[in-house]
Amino acid sequence: MTQSTYDVVAVGNAIIDVIAAVPDAFLAEENIAKGAMTLIDEDRAEHLTARMTNATVAAGGSAANTMTGVASFGGKAAYIGKVAQDELGARFTQEFRAAGVAFDTPPRPGHPSTARSLIAVTPDGQRSMNTYLGASTLLSEKDINAPLIQSGATLFLEGYLFDRDEAKAAFVRASEIARAAGRKVSITLSDRFCVDRHRDSFRHLVKGHIDILFSNESEITGLYENDDLGGALELARKECPLVIVTRGEYGSLIAAGDETVEVEAMPTSRIVDSTGAGDQYAAGFLFGYAKGRSLAECGALASLAAAEVISHIGPRPEQNLRALALTSGFRV
Repeated sequence: MTQSTYDVVAVGNAIIDVIAAVPDAFLAEENIAKGAMTLIDEDRAEHLTARMTNATVAAGGSAANTMTGVASFGGKAAYIGKVAQDELGARFTQEFRAAGVAFDTPPRPGHPSTARSLIAVTPDGQRSMNTYLGASTLLSEKDINAPLIQSGATLFLEGYLFDRDEAKAAFVRASEIARAAGRKVSITLSDRFCVDRHRDSFRHLVKGHIDILFSNESEITGLYENDDLGGALELARKECPLVIVTRGEYGSLIAAGDETVEVEAMPTSRIVDSTGAGDQYAAGFLFGYAKGRSLAECGALASLAAAEVISHIGPRPEQNLRALALTSGFRV
């Protein structure tokens, strides 16, 4: 196996995030499911955009956020995702490259427009997402850059991408290329509703194709249709070499074979916005994993990144994670 150029190469939905602080009443008025991700059409996206005034607008997308976290730790990250040849697509590309992530997927001319996620953040820090997928789902197998994937130590796949067959085919192709090159393949389940829509496809992919599985408690129990976390985790560890379950304030669990590592949540003075907590957890873990750290160290770096991102509005680190880790006594 050749030396890798990148620590992580990700495939995901390239989305612009529109984030606004709102009262709980706003969710009721707009019939928004609290704490969930709901897919919407372009008309609904335009309506909510008009209502969510004073919003923060930034390049986003789950796997994209993770790659910016890896880069903030000082890791080498690359990304494959589809934007349109429009103003939002240009902004995504500019911001993403400025964050230190390699991104060269050609933009798509014409309609539909670049995807956006309208994120309503309530006073308790919960984020409720309404997502218009637009051009992001038109990622196809021809966009999968085989040499780029072969050059990454770990491939990171975003579960949200499973919502369209063309994107799903690209997803599977990327996984095949990585495995053939002797690289590790990781996936995040992304959302419980996503799991419920594609349970059989996820189970097939996890069993025999995935080396590292990222999930939260709701997603893992939904995947294995077992309401008991312990029971679901036992089923998962039989199908995947490394299984990570995040549990918010209760920390996380890392299961590898017969070993289970319990990771405490990193203390934080305040919780402002939980957007991106799982994305940055994955960033810390994958960075540590690329550097050969122990599972406990990977989990601690992951918790550090998650704690940083929930302390402010937005899904990407405001502090340099490498500097934060060094001042916190970590090896990076």
